[in-house]
Amino acid sequence: RLEDAIASYRKAIAIHSEYAEAHSNLGNVLNEQGKLDEALASYRQAIAIRPDFADAHSNLGNVLNEQGKLDEAVESYLRALAIRPDYAEAHSDLGNTLLGLGKLDEAVASYRKALAIKPDFASAHNNLGHALNELGRSEEAIVSCHTALSINPDFAIAHNTIGIGLKNLGRLDEAVASYRRALAMMPDLAEAHHNLGNALRDLGRLDEAAASCRKALAIKP
Repeated sequence: RLEDAIASYRKAIAIHSEYAEAHSNLGNVLNEQGKLDEALASYRQAIAIRPDFADAHSNLGNVLNEQGKLDEAVESYLRALAIRPDYAEAHSDLGNTLLGLGKLDEAVASYRKALAIKPDFASAHNNLGHALNELGRSEEAIVSCHTALSINPDFAIAHNTIGIGLKNLGRLDEAVASYRRALAMMPDLAEAHHNLGNALRDLGRLDEAAASCRKALAIKP
Protein backbone atom coordinates (compact mmCIF):
# COMPACT_ATOMS: atom_id res chain seq x y z
CA ARG A 1 0.00 0.00 0.00
CA LEU A 2 2.52 2.49 -1.25
CA GLU A 3 0.33 5.60 -1.28
CA ASP A 4 -0.64 4.97 2.34
CA ALA A 5 3.04 4.53 3.22
CA ILE A 6 3.88 7.85 1.53
CA ALA A 7 1.09 9.58 3.45
CA SER A 8 2.41 8.19 6.76
CA TYR A 9 5.98 9.26 6.06
CA ARG A 10 4.80 12.73 5.08
CA LYS A 11 2.82 13.00 8.34
CA ALA A 12 5.93 12.00 10.29
CA ILE A 13 7.94 14.67 8.46
CA ALA A 14 5.23 17.29 9.07
CA ILE A 15 5.50 16.58 12.80
CA HIS A 16 9.30 16.34 12.86
CA SER A 17 10.92 17.89 9.78
CA GLU A 18 14.43 16.77 10.84
CA TYR A 19 13.47 13.07 10.92
CA ALA A 20 16.17 11.73 8.55
CA GLU A 21 14.90 8.13 8.56
CA ALA A 22 11.43 9.25 7.46
CA HIS A 23 12.89 11.23 4.55
CA SER A 24 15.00 8.21 3.53
CA ASN A 25 12.06 5.78 3.84
CA LEU A 26 9.91 8.14 1.78
CA GLY A 27 12.67 8.03 -0.85
CA ASN A 28 12.54 4.23 -0.84
CA VAL A 29 8.81 4.20 -1.62
CA LEU A 30 9.08 6.92 -4.27
CA ASN A 31 11.90 4.92 -5.88
CA GLU A 32 9.69 1.82 -5.88
CA GLN A 33 7.02 3.86 -7.66
CA GLY A 34 9.53 5.00 -10.29
CA LYS A 35 9.42 8.63 -9.10
CA LEU A 36 13.17 8.93 -9.28
CA ASP A 37 13.59 12.71 -9.05
CA GLU A 38 11.37 12.85 -5.97
CA ALA A 39 13.26 9.92 -4.45
CA LEU A 40 16.56 11.75 -5.04
CA ALA A 41 15.20 14.82 -3.28
CA SER A 42 14.13 12.75 -0.27
CA TYR A 43 17.51 11.00 0.04
CA ARG A 44 19.33 14.31 -0.28
CA GLN A 45 17.15 15.81 2.45
CA ALA A 46 17.93 12.84 4.69
CA ILE A 47 21.66 13.32 4.05
CA ALA A 48 21.44 17.08 4.67
CA ILE A 49 19.96 16.34 8.09
CA ARG A 50 22.30 13.44 8.86
CA PRO A 51 25.46 13.48 6.72
CA ASP A 52 26.66 10.15 8.15
CA PHE A 53 23.52 8.26 7.02
CA ALA A 54 25.17 5.46 5.04
CA ASP A 55 21.91 3.87 3.86
CA ALA A 56 20.71 7.15 2.38
CA HIS A 57 24.00 7.65 0.52
CA SER A 58 23.80 4.10 -0.86
CA ASN A 59 20.13 4.42 -1.85
CA LEU A 60 20.91 7.74 -3.52
CA GLY A 61 23.58 5.87 -5.49
CA ASN A 62 21.00 3.29 -6.57
CA VAL A 63 18.70 5.96 -7.98
CA LEU A 64 21.55 7.80 -9.73
CA ASN A 65 22.62 4.48 -11.23
CA GLU A 66 19.08 3.88 -12.48
CA GLN A 67 19.09 7.34 -14.07
CA GLY A 68 22.35 6.55 -15.86
CA LYS A 69 24.36 9.04 -13.78
CA LEU A 70 27.03 6.47 -13.12
CA ASP A 71 29.91 8.68 -12.00
CA GLU A 72 27.65 10.40 -9.45
CA ALA A 73 26.41 6.99 -8.29
CA VAL A 74 30.01 5.88 -7.68
CA GLU A 75 30.59 8.95 -5.51
CA SER A 76 27.48 8.17 -3.45
CA TYR A 77 28.54 4.56 -2.85
CA LEU A 78 32.03 5.70 -1.87
CA ARG A 79 30.55 8.12 0.66
CA ALA A 80 28.42 5.29 2.10
CA LEU A 81 31.49 3.06 2.35
CA ALA A 82 33.61 5.78 3.95
CA ILE A 83 30.99 5.86 6.71
CA ARG A 84 30.45 2.11 6.90
CA PRO A 85 33.33 0.13 5.34
CA ASP A 86 31.63 -3.22 6.03
CA TYR A 87 28.50 -2.31 4.02
CA ALA A 88 28.36 -5.37 1.74
CA GLU A 89 25.38 -4.19 -0.32
CA ALA A 90 27.10 -0.87 -1.11
CA HIS A 91 30.25 -2.70 -2.24
CA SER A 92 28.12 -4.88 -4.53
CA ASP A 93 26.10 -1.95 -5.90
CA LEU A 94 29.34 -0.05 -6.49
CA GLY A 95 30.52 -3.09 -8.45
CA ASN A 96 27.39 -2.94 -10.62
CA THR A 97 28.02 0.71 -11.42
CA LEU A 98 31.70 0.13 -12.18
CA LEU A 99 30.61 -2.71 -14.46
CA GLY A 100 28.33 -0.26 -16.26
CA LEU A 101 31.28 2.09 -16.67
CA GLY A 102 33.36 -0.72 -18.20
CA LYS A 103 35.76 -0.76 -15.22
CA LEU A 104 35.71 -4.53 -15.01
CA ASP A 105 38.69 -5.18 -12.75
CA GLU A 106 37.45 -2.59 -10.26
CA ALA A 107 33.98 -4.16 -10.38
CA VAL A 108 35.46 -7.57 -9.59
CA ALA A 109 37.35 -6.06 -6.64
CA SER A 110 34.13 -4.50 -5.30
CA TYR A 111 32.23 -7.78 -5.54
CA ARG A 112 35.05 -9.60 -3.78
CA LYS A 113 34.95 -7.04 -0.96
CA ALA A 114 31.19 -7.58 -0.62
CA LEU A 115 31.71 -11.34 -0.46
CA ALA A 116 34.53 -11.09 2.07
CA ILE A 117 32.05 -9.32 4.36
CA LYS A 118 29.00 -11.43 3.49
CA PRO A 119 29.99 -14.81 1.98
CA ASP A 120 26.36 -15.92 1.52
CA PHE A 121 25.50 -12.87 -0.65
CA ALA A 122 24.02 -14.71 -3.65
CA SER A 123 23.53 -11.60 -5.80
CA ALA A 124 27.16 -10.58 -5.37
CA HIS A 125 28.33 -14.06 -6.42
CA ASN A 126 26.17 -13.79 -9.56
CA ASN A 127 27.30 -10.23 -10.30
CA LEU A 128 30.92 -11.34 -9.90
CA GLY A 129 30.14 -14.05 -12.44
CA HIS A 130 28.77 -11.45 -14.85
CA ALA A 131 31.93 -9.34 -14.55
CA LEU A 132 34.16 -12.40 -15.00
CA ASN A 133 32.22 -13.32 -18.15
CA GLU A 134 32.87 -9.82 -19.48
CA LEU A 135 36.57 -10.31 -18.76
CA GLY A 136 36.60 -13.60 -20.70
CA ARG A 137 37.08 -15.64 -17.51
CA SER A 138 33.98 -17.75 -18.05
CA GLU A 139 35.15 -20.86 -16.18
CA GLU A 140 35.51 -18.73 -13.05
CA ALA A 141 32.19 -17.03 -13.79
CA ILE A 142 30.38 -20.37 -13.88
CA VAL A 143 31.90 -21.39 -10.54
CA SER A 144 30.81 -18.09 -8.98
CA CYS A 145 27.26 -18.53 -10.24
CA HIS A 146 27.08 -22.10 -8.99
CA THR A 147 28.02 -20.72 -5.58
CA ALA A 148 25.09 -18.27 -5.90
CA LEU A 149 22.79 -21.19 -6.69
CA SER A 150 24.05 -23.21 -3.72
CA ILE A 151 22.88 -20.29 -1.55
CA ASN A 152 19.66 -19.61 -3.46
CA PRO A 153 18.58 -22.53 -5.69
CA ASP A 154 15.73 -20.46 -7.18
CA PHE A 155 18.03 -17.70 -8.46
CA ALA A 156 16.95 -17.58 -12.10
CA ILE A 157 19.38 -14.82 -13.10
CA ALA A 158 22.33 -16.98 -12.00
CA HIS A 159 21.24 -19.67 -14.49
CA ASN A 160 21.17 -16.98 -17.17
CA THR A 161 24.70 -15.85 -16.24
CA ILE A 162 25.90 -19.47 -16.35
CA GLY A 163 24.36 -19.75 -19.80
CA ILE A 164 26.37 -16.75 -20.97
CA GLY A 165 29.56 -18.37 -19.69
CA LEU A 166 28.77 -21.68 -21.35
CA LYS A 167 28.04 -19.95 -24.64
CA ASN A 168 31.35 -18.05 -24.38
CA LEU A 169 33.06 -21.44 -23.97
CA GLY A 170 31.28 -22.84 -27.05
CA ARG A 171 29.16 -25.25 -24.97
CA LEU A 172 25.96 -24.27 -26.75
CA ASP A 173 23.67 -27.15 -25.80
CA GLU A 174 24.52 -26.64 -22.14
CA ALA A 175 23.95 -22.90 -22.53
CA VAL A 176 20.48 -23.57 -23.98
CA ALA A 177 19.70 -25.79 -21.00
CA SER A 178 20.82 -23.06 -18.56
CA TYR A 179 18.70 -20.40 -20.25
CA ARG A 180 15.70 -22.74 -20.16
CA ARG A 181 16.26 -23.30 -16.42
CA ALA A 182 16.27 -19.54 -15.91
CA LEU A 183 13.04 -19.16 -17.88
CA ALA A 184 11.32 -22.01 -16.04
CA MET A 185 11.84 -19.98 -12.87
CA MET A 186 11.29 -16.51 -14.35
CA PRO A 187 9.32 -16.67 -17.62
CA ASP A 188 9.41 -12.89 -18.10
CA LEU A 189 13.23 -12.60 -18.00
CA ALA A 190 13.69 -10.89 -21.35
CA GLU A 191 17.49 -11.18 -21.29
CA ALA A 192 17.28 -14.97 -20.98
CA HIS A 193 14.89 -15.21 -23.96
CA HIS A 194 17.31 -13.06 -25.98
CA ASN A 195 20.35 -15.08 -24.90
CA LEU A 196 18.51 -18.32 -25.66
CA GLY A 197 17.77 -16.95 -29.11
CA ASN A 198 21.45 -16.24 -29.71
CA ALA A 199 22.48 -19.75 -28.64
CA LEU A 200 19.79 -21.36 -30.80
CA ARG A 201 20.92 -19.25 -33.76
CA ASP A 202 24.49 -20.45 -33.32
CA LEU A 203 23.16 -24.01 -33.27
CA GLY A 204 21.42 -23.38 -36.60
CA ARG A 205 17.93 -23.64 -35.05
CA LEU A 206 16.75 -20.41 -36.63
CA ASP A 207 12.98 -20.71 -36.25
CA GLU A 208 13.35 -21.41 -32.53
CA ALA A 209 15.86 -18.56 -32.26
CA ALA A 210 13.45 -16.11 -33.88
CA ALA A 211 10.65 -17.23 -31.56
CA SER A 212 12.87 -16.62 -28.51
CA CYS A 213 13.86 -13.16 -29.70
CA ARG A 214 10.20 -12.29 -30.30
CA LYS A 215 9.39 -13.37 -26.73
CA ALA A 216 12.18 -11.10 -25.46
CA LEU A 217 10.74 -8.18 -27.43
CA ALA A 218 7.18 -8.88 -26.30
CA ILE A 219 8.38 -8.57 -22.69
CA LYS A 220 10.75 -5.63 -23.23
CA PRO A 221 9.89 -3.76 -26.46
